Amino acid sequence: MHNVRKPTLEELPSLASLKRSALLAGVAGVAILVTVVLPAERAIDPTGIGRVLGLTEMGEIKRELAEEAERDRLLHGSETSSSLLRDVLGLFAGAAQAQEQAWTDVVSFTLEPDASAEIKLVMQAGDIATYAWSATGGRINFDLHAHGDGQSVDYDRGRGATEGEGRIEAGFAGEHGWFWRNRDDAAITVTLQLGGAYSGIVETR
Repeated sequence: MHNVRKPTLEELPSLASLKRSALLAGVAGVAILVTVVLPAERAIDPTGIGRVLGLTEMGEIKRELAEEAERDRLLHGSETSSSLLRDVLGLFAGAAQAQEQAWTDVVSFTLEPDASAEIKLVMQAGDIATYAWSATGGRINFDLHAHGDGQSVDYDRGRGATEGEGRIEAGFAGEHGWFWRNRDDAAITVTLQLGGAYSGIVETR
């Protein structure tokens, strides 16, 4: 084992030298903090050097991400559902929606200018039917209503429409559906998709 020579007092740094070294290290640390750390982490750039080096932009991105994360946390609270659980629930929701939108009938007809037609669904109280329709060639007027068992109800109506979708929940037994009229100057083709609970379709043209 080699003997290590003990330094003499003259070889040791003086107290003034140590203070000077500590002061220089502190100044260097502050300089790094101001020119590098603050711009890169907080987008705070008092000297402008961080902007030149591209560090301030990095800090702005980090700050925006942090603000978005905080807004998301406040919006959704302390929700901790795993992504796997969300995916499974999403699959069930998608399957339910696909089942709801499974069309069982499609009715298509063309109306000349000023012509009209009625498409009604025969439904019992409590039945729910879904629908989606579109008009090509122009805009059409419609009235979605129902009558039967001494009762009547207006669900929806529109002028100059080109599409619609929704569901009909029958409050009573009867015929529930649409009266269409073409007020345009050209022929219009209406395609109506239907699904859900109903026992028949009544068409009047």
